[in-house]
Amino acid sequence: MANATLAEDIEQVRRTKGVIESATLVINGFAARVDAAIQQALANGATAEELAPLSAVVDETEAAANTLAAAVAANPA
Repeated sequence: MANATLAEDIEQVRRTKGVIESATLVINGFAARVDAAIQQALANGATAEELAPLSAVVDETEAAANTLAAAVAANPA
């Protein structure tokens, strides 16, 4: 029975790691899209000050992605 539990635990870690990696990709994709929108808005005449709240969101999402990526790297399956 102990081996079955260990195998189940290992599989759970693998699933969790996959979820974390997927979340990291989604967060990075979101940040890239928002950053592209910011750059387009700047090109169309918006000011950096006007777009500062969006820039902050990009910074926050990139930080979250980095935290997730670091956690995955620190805890390989």
